[in-house]
Amino acid sequence: MESDRKLVLDRRSLLLGSAVLGSAAALGVAAPPRAAAAVPGFPTFHRVGAALDKSALAYNPTNELIFPSIRNVAGKVRNPLGNWYMYYAPHDPPGGICLAYADSLDGPWREYSGNPVISRTWSPHYSVSHVSSPHAVWNAADNRLYLYFHGENTTTRVASSADGRSFTYEATVLTTAMMPRDVTETSYARVFPHPTKSDTQIMLFMGMQAGTRKIFIGWSNRLTSGWQFKPQPLISPAAGEGGQLSGAHYWSRNGGGHVVYHGGSGSMHVADVGTSFDRENHLGVLYTEPQATRAAAPSFAEEGGRLYMFYEAGRRGNTNIAVARTS
Repeated sequence: MESDRKLVLDRRSLLLGSAVLGSAAALGVAAPPRAAAAVPGFPTFHRVGAALDKSALAYNPTNELIFPSIRNVAGKVRNPLGNWYMYYAPHDPPGGICLAYADSLDGPWREYSGNPVISRTWSPHYSVSHVSSPHAVWNAADNRLYLYFHGENTTTRVASSADGRSFTYEATVLTTAMMPRDVTETSYARVFPHPTKSDTQIMLFMGMQAGTRKIFIGWSNRLTSGWQFKPQPLISPAAGEGGQLSGAHYWSRNGGGHVVYHGGSGSMHVADVGTSFDRENHLGVLYTEPQATRAAAPSFAEEGGRLYMFYEAGRRGNTNIAVARTS
């Protein structure tokens, strides 16, 4: 229906992501190590701990967890399991979009017994080696949650749900065929309200162009159709960023117009792109993981006057979801 397609995003529920696992004490961290922010005007995050115990999960086919997306679902989805939902996934085959839930921002996070909520085969829509990189958006126009995910790496899809657990397939929203010929991957998409156009959303995603992973941008006034994509990259790797970029998240604070992403260097970086997305000023490192070898795919949340960052920590193939927060 038309109401299912029009965008009326709840900006408070998006709020750069929403939720957090728990206190340092609850996670057994006596003195969380700090990671200094090198970007003026941006906060300093310190690691709290891991969001999930991988050894205790019923669904953990590859011992890797990536790309957290956390939403406040209280008063939104039907019959919520808790006040907060966190979507995540393995990446390597078979992948699978998973759900964890919590009653409070302090956790504990519980694994949903029906994982994966979206698998690599969904007849008659697709059959692929894996699905991964979930990103959830709540749409107040039709009281449904829209979940973006990739599979294969050339294709980004979207499904919707009234309860956040049982999904209806909606559409393919992005493929490499919609991009220039030298773009051979289109994945890791996140969707946010446009900072100056109330009827428009933007999509930040990774595109591999001529062997280099860069951040690209698209826009639409619908969640499931009408997407247009800029053929040129929004952000390309700069010196010190490791030559490859991915996991972009729009940063609406500080006046907006910034993107946080991770590079092949293993750290998270910030670029100023402007609220018209017409510039590319690399500002520096936002966060470096103090325990693992890599920090990637951030999702931000606020509670109790603190800003939290959920992210994937560790080498690819052995990642877990970690949590950092401001003081």
